[in-house]
Amino acid sequence: MAIKLIASDLDGTLLLNGAQDLRPDTCGYIRQLSEMGVIFFAASGRQYYNLQNLFAPVKNIIGYICENGCVSFFRGERLSKSTMNRQTAREIIRGILRHGACEVMASCEEVCYIQPKNEAFHLHIRDTVKYNVWAVPDILAVEEDYLKIAVYEHDGNTDFRHWQENFGTSCDVVTSGREWIDFMPHGVNKGSALRHVLDVLGISPSECMAIGDNDNDREMMELAGYPVAVVSAKPQIRALAEIETDTVENLMLRIIQGRL
Repeated sequence: MAIKLIASDLDGTLLLNGAQDLRPDTCGYIRQLSEMGVIFFAASGRQYYNLQNLFAPVKNIIGYICENGCVSFFRGERLSKSTMNRQTAREIIRGILRHGACEVMASCEEVCYIQPKNEAFHLHIRDTVKYNVWAVPDILAVEEDYLKIAVYEHDGNTDFRHWQENFGTSCDVVTSGREWIDFMPHGVNKGSALRHVLDVLGISPSECMAIGDNDNDREMMELAGYPVAVVSAKPQIRALAEIETDTVENLMLRIIQGRL
């Protein structure tokens, strides 16, 4: 199996059962893969700052597809960036602010902004998820470019149809874990970012492995020559996979040992 790049989702894939930290052996396996000439990319809805902290021991040897594909980095260099139409983003923000107890987050390149309805949300993002986050009194006053807008629903994203019906014509609406729904520029996703990364690095999709569990992983799995799903993935994502694994670490170990 000639693999030169592995792109892995985080929440629900590399991080299972709500985990917020890597397993002790994860970074060691990533180092071994790097020594074998295999580049690891974290492909997530999370922000760059958060991912660098999460992968601190190996942060300078891996790549990052952040914000569900809106921005990507490799060895400190930004490879791609996509931003939302400002008017569209503001309409979505207003809709979220009006909609019950759900929370809004606006992601920019280096920081995310929230206007919390409940202080527990602020504490969750800052202390549990460990984002570089600023709580502001008026999120509509943010002047930076928006990469994406997200809605957080503590009890799970049960209102997907509502968000799709209201904003699906002006942007892409995707689930990103159990509690999050992301609003993205049309055509921007992990797959579009991965394609750009592969072009820049001179790697063919046939030499790429993509690992996921949720609908926001679909495009990168469809692009990769080796699509992989964790066994806990959604049925429609498992149906895309040629390989299944219980954990990403066990998959990496099989590659390192030449058993795949």
